Amino acid sequence: MPDFLLELRSEEIPARMQAGARASLDKLFREQMTAAGVSLGAVTVYSTPRRLALIARDLPLATAAVSEELKGPKVGAPPQALEGFLRKTGLTEDQLVERGGVLFAVTEKPGRATKDVLAEAIPAICRAFPWPKSMRWGAASISTESLRWVRPLSGIVAILGDEPVDCEVGGIRSGTATLGHRFHHPGAITIGGAADYVDKLRAAHVLVDHAEREGMVREQARAAAAKAGLTLVEDEGLVVENAGLTEWPVPLLGRFDEAYLEVPPETIQLTARTNQKYFICRDAQGQLANAFVCTANIVATDGGAAIVAGNRKVLAARLSDARFFWEQDRKTPLSVHAEKLARITFHEKLGTVADKVERVAKLARWLVESGVVVSSPERGGGPAQLVEGHPHDGAGASGTASAPPTVPLHRPADGPPPRAGEDASLADLAEQAARLCKADLVTEMVGEFPELQGLMGGYYARAEDLPDAVADAIRDHYKPVGQGDEVPTAPVTVAVALADKLDTLRSFFAIDEKPTGSKDPFALRRAALGIIRIVTENGLRLPLIQAATAAQAEPVEAHTPALAQELLAFFADRLKVQQKEAGVRHDLIDAVFALGGEDDLVRLLARVHALQAFVGTEDGANLLAGYKRAANILKKEEWQSAALSYTPEPEEKALIDALDSASPRADAALAAENFAGAMAALATLRGPIDAFFDKVTVNDADPAKRAARLDLLEQFRAAVHKVADFSRIEG
Repeated sequence: MPDFLLELRSEEIPARMQAGARASLDKLFREQMTAAGVSLGAVTVYSTPRRLALIARDLPLATAAVSEELKGPKVGAPPQALEGFLRKTGLTEDQLVERGGVLFAVTEKPGRATKDVLAEAIPAICRAFPWPKSMRWGAASISTESLRWVRPLSGIVAILGDEPVDCEVGGIRSGTATLGHRFHHPGAITIGGAADYVDKLRAAHVLVDHAEREGMVREQARAAAAKAGLTLVEDEGLVVENAGLTEWPVPLLGRFDEAYLEVPPETIQLTARTNQKYFICRDAQGQLANAFVCTANIVATDGGAAIVAGNRKVLAARLSDARFFWEQDRKTPLSVHAEKLARITFHEKLGTVADKVERVAKLARWLVESGVVVSSPERGGGPAQLVEGHPHDGAGASGTASAPPTVPLHRPADGPPPRAGEDASLADLAEQAARLCKADLVTEMVGEFPELQGLMGGYYARAEDLPDAVADAIRDHYKPVGQGDEVPTAPVTVAVALADKLDTLRSFFAIDEKPTGSKDPFALRRAALGIIRIVTENGLRLPLIQAATAAQAEPVEAHTPALAQELLAFFADRLKVQQKEAGVRHDLIDAVFALGGEDDLVRLLARVHALQAFVGTEDGANLLAGYKRAANILKKEEWQSAALSYTPEPEEKALIDALDSASPRADAALAAENFAGAMAALATLRGPIDAFFDKVTVNDADPAKRAARLDLLEQFRAAVHKVADFSRIEG
């Protein structure tokens, strides 16, 4: 069976569109072949800047004959129905087939030559191609019916086996000739078929396999850096982009003036990457080197010297701009930059960015003064400490250049919160950092590279000798941005990062701009997940409901208890999503949230973890079964407690005694946040409740017995509810 080759040649296809174009060509081709009844073997799709190519293996020479049937009216149906069906099918009544009292029109479609199928499919594929952006060109472009392509389509190669497939698309007739490399082999190349396509183009300095070009960029860029005693900064996105810009990639190493290294390294990397598609390198000490790797599209006779020189000039101009921005921005203190935030609207209902900064500053101070984030009395002496019993091990780093934090982030679980003003210096630092955290948004550098917001603020803060804690907080207050991002641990940074995200959530909820379905234009889900990670990974005792209404500032004053409950429900949903990956059951989170009044995520998760461990045991499973049985009886009876005198049976007495013993122990354990101990206390009820149901008839004919037994079950349910709402637990 023959192979089929299709090449669609055009002017340069943007690198960012090539992966999607390969997927679309594969999808559209398969759809066309499936609809025509052509069976397919392996399908391979390639792309270069100037062509999309597809090779389909083992196509049949012709499609098989197919039988199609159309269901008609029942036998004996009104004549009008039968006449309409016959007109529709073009058959006569004697040509219909009867099955089960129903008439069917059965037609046999003969097989078709695969060449003919392909000749029809190619124009259909081209006209249906879903380019993100496309264009019309030439005289035909005056018509809206003319072909659209990403860039002007200039050639089509279509060959089945060794025979051309004749078709026409937008005035372009298919053939067997293509073009090689624009500079190394600009002439026409005759292709014999799918078998020699890749090799003939390779001989003409075109590597049609995008994966092969990516491998060449990756390995040769590393080799160029290593030859100069440097290490390439790996960037897979740049690998793919450079491979998409070249048909014969040749990575070359160049140097730029060392004087530019005074600019922050992230700025140099973004300048090289974003504007020029260059890789950067590090020296033996891991510092940014004054070197770049560009990717040429030709094998130059001078070894690439002229290409490197030209790229060096272009990069120097870009770096000169970056240095100018760096120098100009530092001439103005961050506090003065921050005054310009009053000119930028944050949201029409939430005021300016300056208004948001005011809210964040007040909330950051509140987080410190309320004791959520505090420093240790000795201000040093070890890594950040965590609440006793919290499962996090304290590992992690802020990812900053400064020393790791040496103070705990919060008070111990058994200690009182500090009085207002007791930790004033930390509160002052948190407020100062919050007031400056958005100032770099109006700088020249962030205007050029929005990706550097926060980071540049940290650099500018250090340049004007602000405290390191303030500079770190400005730099890292957006963290964590994504799932793999680091979580802040330094106290000032934690206060500002939390305040920023909390204010975003409560402000947008207050104006009823909540996420709906898949839409979340203000990234509120991401903000909630960031808060959850900061709180849980640092073991912070943050009362979410109180935080939702704390330290309010204009123009957002409408925070109500109802809003706080909405926020808490939103956090519950996000927590279930986040904890699912950790293997925590969503129903257990619901069971703890259903108790009400629990807005401390650290305590809540500790309770959930203990509950999950408990229900996984035999005692826990049996206690859950007993609880559900008791709850069902009480629900059915719609029981209201009644005080009737009655002498209990032995099994009732045993359950009463067990409750009298277990309830105080569970209460004491819960008060100490010893949730495993609370579960252990409840476990002692398992035997008595099993014996109760085995030996005692709840709905006794004697009203006193029935009432007392229902009351006992209510006491049992209430005791279990101290730990979680077991009715929410599945199973």
